[in-house]
Amino acid sequence: MSENQTTTYPTTVYLMRHGDIRQDNVKRYIGQADIALNALGRAQAMSWRQELAEMPLRRIYCSDLSRSHETACIIAEGRKAAVQPLSKLREINLGAWDGQAIDDVRSHYMGEYEKRGADMVYYRPPAGECFADVAARVIPLFEEIVRNSSGNLLIVGHAGVNKVILCHILGMPLENLFRLRQDYGCLNVIDCGREKMRLREMNLDCLAVRRVIAEAAAGKQEHFPTLNGDDTPSHSQSSLVDISHEMTNNKEVRLT
Repeated sequence: MSENQTTTYPTTVYLMRHGDIRQDNVKRYIGQADIALNALGRAQAMSWRQELAEMPLRRIYCSDLSRSHETACIIAEGRKAAVQPLSKLREINLGAWDGQAIDDVRSHYMGEYEKRGADMVYYRPPAGECFADVAARVIPLFEEIVRNSSGNLLIVGHAGVNKVILCHILGMPLENLFRLRQDYGCLNVIDCGREKMRLREMNLDCLAVRRVIAEAAAGKQEHFPTLNGDDTPSHSQSSLVDISHEMTNNKEVRLT
């Protein structure tokens, strides 16, 4: 019997990126600047509230930046679980670059833009963080949450934060974090055991979740249990179908 078959995963983490925040078509560095959701971002959160309505969630965490907090609060409406904002889940601090257009940074910080491109892990913008700094505050917190929890958890993070967590789950060096895609309002599914974690799904949108549910209902995928918590919605669960669609060659990492 394989190790995957004998390992149990009592906790499932639904790791989400906050909804859309773009106010124009300019590509910007957005770190800890506190930018609210736009209309599309709120619509994305409301879509997830509907899609996850039959999913019990024991705990809900988010960063204390408004775009993450608002996304979590919209999804949490009508649930028993309170939203818990945590400052350690904030996006990377981009310091003097935060909020600036990428083209402006390239022209105003001669050579620095190139230095960051050459060393995404350890380069810090003026008064900012590097991704190694982000990992140093996020990974211990994530592992602490997992160790002290069971059932279904929702964590609403940010692109950089989520990619750091996903690199950790996949055993990938941080140098590769920009190979991972995290769209606005996307969902990742992580199975967490007492000693191991594995990534089951990555960068899902609501349409993809509907496809996964439909495949599970049609018997095309192994069922993925979601009734793993005690926050039972007030309305009937008769229409619930378990989410499945396991990733090929699930990646695992041992908890420290």
